Amino acid sequence: MNKVLVTGGAGFIGSHFVKRLLQADDVATVTVLDALTYAGHMENLGEAFFSPKLTFVQGNILDAELVDDLARQHTAIVHFAAESHVDRSFLEAGSFLATNVFGTQILLDAAMRHGLQKFVHVSTDEVYGPLLSGSATEFDLLRPTVPYAASKAASDLVALSYFHTYGVPVCVTRSSNNYGAGQHPEKIIPLFVTRLLKGRGVTLHGDGGHVRNWLHVEDNCHGVERVLTDGTPGEVYNIGGGTDLTNKQLTEILLRLCGAGWDSVAFVADRTANDRRYAMDCTKAAAALGYQPTWALEDGLAQTVDWYRKNPHRWAPLLRNPHAQMPAISLRTATQTGTTHA
Repeated sequence: MNKVLVTGGAGFIGSHFVKRLLQADDVATVTVLDALTYAGHMENLGEAFFSPKLTFVQGNILDAELVDDLARQHTAIVHFAAESHVDRSFLEAGSFLATNVFGTQILLDAAMRHGLQKFVHVSTDEVYGPLLSGSATEFDLLRPTVPYAASKAASDLVALSYFHTYGVPVCVTRSSNNYGAGQHPEKIIPLFVTRLLKGRGVTLHGDGGHVRNWLHVEDNCHGVERVLTDGTPGEVYNIGGGTDLTNKQLTEILLRLCGAGWDSVAFVADRTANDRRYAMDCTKAAAALGYQPTWALEDGLAQTVDWYRKNPHRWAPLLRNPHAQMPAISLRTATQTGTTHA
């Protein structure tokens, strides 16, 4: 039976993955390691927080002693923890490098020392950089253009080097843009949805023609789970296959779902280093792992908007202070099912 350590398991994607993992018959225990920064909240885990299979540890992946202690108790690590917001990386490049590169190295060192059976490193399509045509395969060069993407590309290479140098059974996943319930409103879909639901305006950079591939978070988590169970060590797997949209096309759908019009949208100057188009070829994951996305975009976006409409307590305070800490489950409650570390 597998004992899985999930870093960043109280974040948006990580929490969805933890809920999925707890349902797996071959998983005995799941430990979430999360620093509970502004984008991570125990509330993201919902009822899963109280599963007898789950232990929660508040801590930082840069804490080598804590990471070593946890790795000793597990058979696999799935590594979601990361600084992930592009705009913030312009102002805080050092913290992105520290967490995304050195934090990954600390986890890899611990996995190597304790002989873990699998290490899944979760990354992004942004490491490939912009493509005006075609789609990036797992064999293409990495050409990141912003500090966030550069830090993820560096961590990908460090992770793969631990496979080739030390034999650590590393797999890397690279996903396209995720969306779904519970995402922090610094990202475009929850930002636009929450502002529109409050009757506020939104802004589009440039001409709104930047292209992204949108993948429901549950489809990404399905792909990561397939890599955890059947991925070949030393391999990279692109996980995408959702829907390509320009930001303007995405905005049109969100306006309709939120009952707003184009008078709510203002076009502003493009931001620095705003890559025009990302695109990945995901045939490898389909052929090797049987991975296929299942969520239709319209259904997924409708579900997402409905969640934000029904859960204003989860996001309304963040419109006032985007980096605020949301109210957490009490420490007394937390210690009933897991461990907390200050």
